[in-house]
Amino acid sequence: MTATNIPKLNRAQIAARVARDIPEGAYVNLGIGIPTLVGDYLPKDRDILLHSENGILGMGPKPKAEDVDWDLINAGKEPVTLLAGGAFFHHADSFGMMRGGHLDICVLGAFQVSITGDLANWSTGEPDAIPAVGGAMDLAVGAKAVYIMMEHLTKKGESKLVEKCTYPLTAVGCVKRVYTDLAVIDITKTGPCVLEIVAGLPFEELQRLTGVTLIDGR
Repeated sequence: MTATNIPKLNRAQIAARVARDIPEGAYVNLGIGIPTLVGDYLPKDRDILLHSENGILGMGPKPKAEDVDWDLINAGKEPVTLLAGGAFFHHADSFGMMRGGHLDICVLGAFQVSITGDLANWSTGEPDAIPAVGGAMDLAVGAKAVYIMMEHLTKKGESKLVEKCTYPLTAVGCVKRVYTDLAVIDITKTGPCVLEIVAGLPFEELQRLTGVTLIDGR
């Protein structure tokens, strides 16, 4: 199986898969980038409160073009909507929620995740890398569960699930579950455990592409 014919999920499909695992009543932060897509796929029959670190609780789906209000944006400067009962508050209060363990789940992107759950998602260490971690550290250590959304491989074909992170760390041992375009993987004490694989991809091929020892937990 070559890189060109590996079956993969697109970003919207990964987001929809993450959304399925967000439970009723959860307080959830969706990180900047592709994690924001999760908000478009949350089950309509579940009461889920979305938090944004710039000071919003109770975000709704993305607005239609004619309804965009640029005074109502998320932490990634994207326009959002507010559900009935939603609230705005000071940035410091928002970080108090994040650091105080009041978020059930945060969904973040990543450059690398180690087999022990270490997270590297703010810098590649390159000279032109963005020189700030933002709220990622606070979310990674403050949320009760950290879910990662990322492509399984880099553009060079290297696995982002690694034995040990080589990029600057965001937090140590914080990742609970990883959703990629190839698989859903739990980070456990005995190693990364594969819960699901994209249709048409054998476990042996996923193992070859990943390069670290995987547990088949399907």
